[in-house]
Amino acid sequence: MKIKALLVFLFSIIMLSAFIKAKKDPRPNIILVMSDDQGWGQMGYYNHPFLKTPNLVKMAENGLRMDRFYAGAPVCSPTRASVLTGRANDRSAVFAHGYPMRRQEKTIAQALQKAGYETAHFGKWHLDGLKGPGVPILAEDSRSPGSFGFMEWISVTNFFDLNPLMSHKGEINEYSGSSSNVIVNQALDFISGHKKDPFFVVIWYGSPHDPWSALDTDKSDFSANMEEKKKDYLGEIVEMDKSIGRLNRKLEEMGLAQNTLIWFNSDNGGVPFGGPEGVGGLRDFKGSVYEGGLRVPCIIQWPKVIKPNQISSYPASTMDIFPTIASILNLSQDVFIKPIDGNSIEHLFQRKPPSLRKAPIPFKYRNKGALIDNDYKLLVENIEKKKYALYNLNKDKTESIDILADFPEKAKEMISYYENWLLSVEKSLHGDDYDGGLLEKDPEPEFWWNKKEYAPYLQNWKDRPEYSKQLEEALKKTDK
Repeated sequence: MKIKALLVFLFSIIMLSAFIKAKKDPRPNIILVMSDDQGWGQMGYYNHPFLKTPNLVKMAENGLRMDRFYAGAPVCSPTRASVLTGRANDRSAVFAHGYPMRRQEKTIAQALQKAGYETAHFGKWHLDGLKGPGVPILAEDSRSPGSFGFMEWISVTNFFDLNPLMSHKGEINEYSGSSSNVIVNQALDFISGHKKDPFFVVIWYGSPHDPWSALDTDKSDFSANMEEKKKDYLGEIVEMDKSIGRLNRKLEEMGLAQNTLIWFNSDNGGVPFGGPEGVGGLRDFKGSVYEGGLRVPCIIQWPKVIKPNQISSYPASTMDIFPTIASILNLSQDVFIKPIDGNSIEHLFQRKPPSLRKAPIPFKYRNKGALIDNDYKLLVENIEKKKYALYNLNKDKTESIDILADFPEKAKEMISYYENWLLSVEKSLHGDDYDGGLLEKDPEPEFWWNKKEYAPYLQNWKDRPEYSKQLEEALKKTDK
């Protein structure tokens, strides 16, 4: 009896210790939020002529606004790979939109799951090699969010709009409402059920990617003379902004806001339809390695640590997200596939950050590239032909004055760094970064309606507005 009583006592002590540890767990909850095709200038705090984004403005006032933050690439899939891995997109073979990420990569979700976090993904995925409007990810998809460390996921392959079809871990459901509301509501349901555990939640919007379709309430404040298509386009940002406000309010109500780190950014630069004001007067748009294609809005909010009204011009990128979070949580370096291209920017969360970035930020997108070294930017107009230009972004925001010939030593230094980096990327492509080398050939991206796994759904989906155009052609070919 004494032994039994002692075991009961010890078990009670263990359970009490676990409870106390859970109550005092200092680890932050982490939410990564990413918009789709939102330009650098499409924020209320940059005085956009039509958009107010009051909730994003409030979030910036409550945290750290990053004025020189860069997407890992000028299009979506590569940037998403860079967020999850901390590596430049070509290392994981995500060369452009729709390319699948290698299954041998290690992700931030896998690292945090092992560290005791509840992990979840909501919204756009676009890392499984499927092109075309977003459709539910099938259960047998070997590159689903679940394959890369997300324990819970309600996701689609690509962009999505009103009343979307989505996949809950392979189960297909239709959700009512705007896409932004849908995924934030699902994320909040998940958070509500995991309040006692540290959680890692990824919310990847489908807005404001085309085809634009906004609710009337989200475009009512725009001028009656504005083109309807533009109202829908801007209305998607209004809708997204409202959902971010609701996310923050609910976190407050649940008592989670103080120790929840929210990192918001866009996946690439703005689209031409948004005009020069959409990219804040920067040069060019999505798909370009000029600033308009790479520089994106970014806010980091963590009330427990980051003081309000912080604004930084320190250059950083989506490749820094994983290393920063790993640094905050003191994770071991084996959570990464090496080499990584990002660096921790945790030091920016304090009031006295260093003024200069030590390691340049490299980019490669198809045959173009760039290297950002604080104020200087090497623009690689053609990698094969070694066609370079050099800009001082501090003095030349629009990248209109090439100073390559005026600063030969700086140009030589940056070109040498970039070309050596390209050699490293080439080794990654050959599989040198993985134990045992590359285990499978990289598949080419393809349209989902051409895959046999989706054939049973084509007839049922052909009348849905988001798929009707594509499926009309696909079914004609099938009939033949």
